[in-house]
Amino acid sequence: MRIFIPGVNGFIGNALVRRIIAETDWYVTGIDVDKDRLERELLTNDRFEFHHGDMSISREWVEFQVKRCDVVIPLAAIAIPVLYIEKPLKVFQLDFMENLHIVEHAARYEKRIIFPSTSEVYGMVGDAHFREDESNCVTGPINKHRWIYSCAKQLLDRVIHAYRYEQGLNYTLFRPFNWTGPGLDRIEQAHKIGHSRVVTKFIANIMHNEPINLVDGGEQRRCFTYLDDGIEGMMRIIRNKDNKADGEIFNLGNPNGDLSMRELADLLIGLYAAHPRAKKFPFTAGTRVVDGKTYYGAGYQDIPMRRPSIDKARELLGWEPQTSLEDSMRQTLNWFLDLDGDK
Repeated sequence: MRIFIPGVNGFIGNALVRRIIAETDWYVTGIDVDKDRLERELLTNDRFEFHHGDMSISREWVEFQVKRCDVVIPLAAIAIPVLYIEKPLKVFQLDFMENLHIVEHAARYEKRIIFPSTSEVYGMVGDAHFREDESNCVTGPINKHRWIYSCAKQLLDRVIHAYRYEQGLNYTLFRPFNWTGPGLDRIEQAHKIGHSRVVTKFIANIMHNEPINLVDGGEQRRCFTYLDDGIEGMMRIIRNKDNKADGEIFNLGNPNGDLSMRELADLLIGLYAAHPRAKKFPFTAGTRVVDGKTYYGAGYQDIPMRRPSIDKARELLGWEPQTSLEDSMRQTLNWFLDLDGDK
């Protein structure tokens, strides 16, 4: 099998290709604007071909790779909250327009596409558990730029489904719910407001003894999922035993990883306190409440909760998360601390 992965240097992309190379005899071709997350052993592996470039510029090359592969997994996207608000057109250009070209190529050359949707597509729906084929997709008003990422992803979901309906495109969509783990972000991103995921931001605050900002009180709830569990779900989708993933959407999240942002801060503070580094560099800055519009800007709007149903993944993929919330956060924290050393 030959797999093509745009966005191969990202948090999910590099973890996926490492898993593929380690466990299978498949070949992988990837493209990204950087390669800092890709280990030398991977870059020199005969079954991994890396192209250092921008897929919006290397369009003919990208089309050729879709044509020659068996499966395409387009992971290139902007998923940084502050950019939804500050650069909504940039988000739309990459997350929708550039990925649309890949979808069109997959349909033209009759290739299987495994597309990363997002838990964001559910928006502000009030369901206790979000279900892939039943829950509505509800977003806020147009002047809340925060929703452009969600809408771009949702529209591609619908386009992909339409290609199957009209032309028989073989697809699977998966929706990650707040994946976390080693390699989550570059720690230096956390110093810019909104330029990293919340787990990275909180860890950076702890490491530098800075107050943890709880936006609007930190009562928003999310379900955090360990990276290795998410990658296992993706591997089962790629293998597609008995074709059970064809034309399906899967939530890949941990319903038992549910906690508020305030509870997340408390958990990370407690895990850090138990780490040897805390004896030399204790965290004393605590938390503080900040206003969401002041912190992110006028286009900000948040969701009170986001919890997946994984019934379909259990039934069709035999998949469910194996890593506890505390273990996933401990391993993520320790990875950042190990990178930082005694600084």
